[in-house]
Amino acid sequence: MTTTSNESGGRVPAADDSASRALWLNAHLPAGSLYSDAKRPLHPQSRASWRLSPDPFWLPSDVAGYLERLGNDLLALYRAINALYLSSVRGTQPRWVADYFDLGRPDSLVDYGRLNRTRRALPGLIRPDLFLTDEGFVATELDSVPGGIGFGSSMARLYAELGVTPIGGADGMVDGFIAMVTATAGREAPTVAIVVSDESGDYWDEMAWLAAACRSRGASIHAVRPDAITFREEGIYVPQGGSPGPRDDTPTDPHAPLLQVHVIYRFFELYDIKNVPKWELMLYAAKKQKVVITPPVKSYLEEKLAFALVHHPLLERFWTNELTSAVFERVRAVVPQTWILDPRPVPPHATIPGLTVSGVPLHDWRQLHMLGQKERRLVIKPSGFAATAWGSRGVRIGHDLPEAEWVEAIGAALEEFPKTRHVLQRFHATKRATVQWYDFDSRTVRPMVGRARLTPYYFVAGDKVTLGGATATVVPIDKKLIHGMVDAVMVPCAVRQTESADPS
Repeated sequence: MTTTSNESGGRVPAADDSASRALWLNAHLPAGSLYSDAKRPLHPQSRASWRLSPDPFWLPSDVAGYLERLGNDLLALYRAINALYLSSVRGTQPRWVADYFDLGRPDSLVDYGRLNRTRRALPGLIRPDLFLTDEGFVATELDSVPGGIGFGSSMARLYAELGVTPIGGADGMVDGFIAMVTATAGREAPTVAIVVSDESGDYWDEMAWLAAACRSRGASIHAVRPDAITFREEGIYVPQGGSPGPRDDTPTDPHAPLLQVHVIYRFFELYDIKNVPKWELMLYAAKKQKVVITPPVKSYLEEKLAFALVHHPLLERFWTNELTSAVFERVRAVVPQTWILDPRPVPPHATIPGLTVSGVPLHDWRQLHMLGQKERRLVIKPSGFAATAWGSRGVRIGHDLPEAEWVEAIGAALEEFPKTRHVLQRFHATKRATVQWYDFDSRTVRPMVGRARLTPYYFVAGDKVTLGGATATVVPIDKKLIHGMVDAVMVPCAVRQTESADPS
């Protein structure tokens, strides 16, 4: 086995020794599990619960350039969604926009999202789910509370040890996170608490890893469970070094020094706040301006239904004015056609914009019942504010369902409208991608033809957007949903200097 030296003085396999590189990765994976969806190892000899690849996911330079530019457009989109909602509340844009976002939400949450002092607050971390199709990239959703930061950044470090230069660099996500929370605090060297709820407990290991990585670079960032928070009139305090995780029975060290927190990084969805201990104290401290919470407490920025508004013809002038024509066209190109499954009757003279059944404009959702299986290239998914609205939960793919289940899925989505809005999206087939993975049974590296999802991580510090890194999840070609699974290859992205058509 040929080896080369790495920065730490160790020995790593050479670039042409694929099997040894995969085994080296396996031996050097961080302790604990940074992978949320499947905790069991793939094989008795594997320390991972996904397929290890000796290579990153290679991207042509023009695709990497597209990803770099996309971050600014997505921040502009978030800013425009924020402005659209607040304008709707004021009555200068259609009132039904705010009604869609607020229906079924707690009044206290709605009121907090409208506070003047936080009206400009936006997520500091943006992660789209991107699929490369024949028409270019399609973003099936945007996530402002994304998992995968610790996983992606830890893997970027490992591949960098192997001589690869990941997008964003070996520590791009760690540095991006530090810059983001520092800008959010509005002060140098803030103390930050990454608060991880029990619902988000599968991600504890990677958020604790991220906090430790930030501390290794001189930042005061600590991962804690909500019940480890101490409230005083001066503000919020957490134990130095963080707290034990949700599966650790060890109590928080009562003698650990307490640090006053300047920023709470909220690693839980807003639908879960009723189950988060001490949430009211966090919110009270934020109202008293003793701490800043990010992502901001704005449920309307965590709804997929915003994609439907991007394509709504009555709002086109707003988007054009708010984003500029050029940015709006780029945003509309990456956002798939989306509709809100609204059970309220459509007037006889009206139709649902842009949606047809066998060439006939749709005016009643029950018309979808008549679609044949090949015509049902549509996806139903919860918009947000629900336990089923993340991690591919609640997603129903029309052409995968028997007719009875398709009809049932439409009916259930319409019935849940008062509590949870559902959206209908066009299904976009992704291009095929071939990746390598290490088979522990045969002890060889094998090719896998599959479909890929790219997840770039954009960090916002003031008006500056930085692409901190990007990961790829590649699943076998017979899988319709692309997410973390034991059959998936999960790797950081890196640039390969080849020619390719720019997806923009």
